[in-house]
Amino acid sequence: MTESALLPPDPDDAAEPRAATRSLSVTERIRTAVLAGEFEAGARLHEVRLSERLGVSRTPVRSALQSLASEGLLEYAPNRGYAVRRFSTAEIVDAYEIRAMMEALAARFAAERGLPENEREAIERVLAEGDDLLARPELGEEERIAYSAINGTFHEAIHSAARCRMLGDMIRQCHSVPQSSHRNVISFEHMDVRRRHDDHHRIYDAILACDAFRAEMLMREHVASVKTSLVRALSGRPLARRGR
Repeated sequence: MTESALLPPDPDDAAEPRAATRSLSVTERIRTAVLAGEFEAGARLHEVRLSERLGVSRTPVRSALQSLASEGLLEYAPNRGYAVRRFSTAEIVDAYEIRAMMEALAARFAAERGLPENEREAIERVLAEGDDLLARPELGEEERIAYSAINGTFHEAIHSAARCRMLGDMIRQCHSVPQSSHRNVISFEHMDVRRRHDDHHRIYDAILACDAFRAEMLMREHVASVKTSLVRALSGRPLARRGR
């Protein structure tokens, strides 16, 4: 997919904010697009086209591409520029297994430490939005975009509720593999989305009940089930664990 898939130019860019702030904004917008699967693995990201599309100069775009390459999300090759990094199935499996452990720990911390009001309101809002969306008989492109946002908000609220910066940093590192990011929903078959949304309800109920063990277990199984679906989609066969 081309750079035109990115979000429309940010009107705040026209106000010419400080260079550092502008650079961070551009970095996040490009990162979000890559993690959401808007660029295929191996796709080249052209500095000029991105700067035109985002309505900013080439300087913050260049800085953003360098930053994303240092995170491991992009690859740089002399005379060819930046491209979305390709990840092997083994790397994707590893990212999911680590993410399952980290997100499970975040759910446990949230249950032990209690949900702040902001996170509680955010989760209840997206659970209700998901219920409304899944009342529809089919999920089209508009619903796909909507559920991606719902899914992301749910997980990010729990990460925030864990109140552990180090854990949050580790989870974000797992998301540097686009296929393992919660921004990239693997299956939009109605039954699969319904099952995972029901998982969200159960995880939230366990956190509200301060049942740390159950919240941790449910989140671990939730992320692991997504990993299994993805690997089957990538390989066309059931997941077989690799030897360590």
